[in-house]
Amino acid sequence: MKVCHLGKYYPPARGGMEAHVQTLSQGQAKLGWDVEVICSNFEPGTHQDRDGPVSVTRLGRSFSIAKLDWCARLTWHLRQIQADLIHVHVPNPTMILGLFSAWPDVPVVVTYHSDHVRQQVLRRLFRWVEHKFYPKVRAILATSPAYSGGSTLLNHYRERVQVVPLGIELDVFLQPTAAVLKQAEELKQHYPGPLWLCCGRLVSYKALHLAVAALADVPGTLFMVGHGPLQRDLERQAEKLGVRSRVEFLPGVEDVTPFYHAATALWFPSNARSEAFGLVQVEAMASGCPVINAEIPHSGVPWVCPHEETGLTIPLNDSAALAQAAQRLLAEPELRQRLASAGRVRARQEFAAEKMVQRTLEVYDDVLS
Repeated sequence: MKVCHLGKYYPPARGGMEAHVQTLSQGQAKLGWDVEVICSNFEPGTHQDRDGPVSVTRLGRSFSIAKLDWCARLTWHLRQIQADLIHVHVPNPTMILGLFSAWPDVPVVVTYHSDHVRQQVLRRLFRWVEHKFYPKVRAILATSPAYSGGSTLLNHYRERVQVVPLGIELDVFLQPTAAVLKQAEELKQHYPGPLWLCCGRLVSYKALHLAVAALADVPGTLFMVGHGPLQRDLERQAEKLGVRSRVEFLPGVEDVTPFYHAATALWFPSNARSEAFGLVQVEAMASGCPVINAEIPHSGVPWVCPHEETGLTIPLNDSAALAQAAQRLLAEPELRQRLASAGRVRARQEFAAEKMVQRTLEVYDDVLS
């Protein structure tokens, strides 16, 4: 059987959707599926290559505006698809418009990573297209029960919605190499502890200004692993609060695993439904690093890492509560250990890549039958 995934981009481009498409594609290929990915190229030009057993077509962009890539050859490529099923990963206006114009006679499944939360103009302009597109879709995969309940679009097509949580390859986090553990120990020795970690793009919905503010009331060093347009703003905030010497901005980190194993907790204060799941939470949980997240309404974030089970959940936009939760982990080491142990168990039970692949293939079976 052959499946064609339509993504935004594909690794080495970074991002949660990109990582998910790669993990799912590789898992399906291991089980004998013929897997192709079509996506926009985050670099100039059109290229076809392979990621192991997965064929990847990266389409050159003529231009990009408001999250929409214009790929001149997209419609032609979609009309040439020879697959049993097409799997689209959204939000992805480029691929939805491409399918809308080309629509091959192939069943379509969608993984719904997020609503259009901040792009309000795009959402309004695109609504008509979506309501023409989704009636043709056989199944819509929501990544959590919490998110599907809060999405107007998913509620409109709820009879097609099934919940399939995201999953990752866990072994690298559950069973770190000696080199990873050595690097984690070096981090502990080199930086004043305790160590705290933020991991992700430095963009507004990550609400990392709350982490900088919280550090003023918490001892230790905060690692900001990731890059993005808000780095200079966060640096200025840290300088103003007198904590600049205790914040390490690390945009070039290739492997975050040692940081999970060195940190007392992952700080995850994202404050909008653009943060629908938070794969870094799963990475931290598998590493035995408790998570402090925020109660984002109708987001999967607190569902992935539940309060008092595998982490601590704080009110939205509350830097004082973030500081208090961090202080609690320092004052109650037995609590931290309990959360860390439970996090590993939940990661294995719910978020292993193999489980995600199997759940997805069960949906495919239903659609194809």
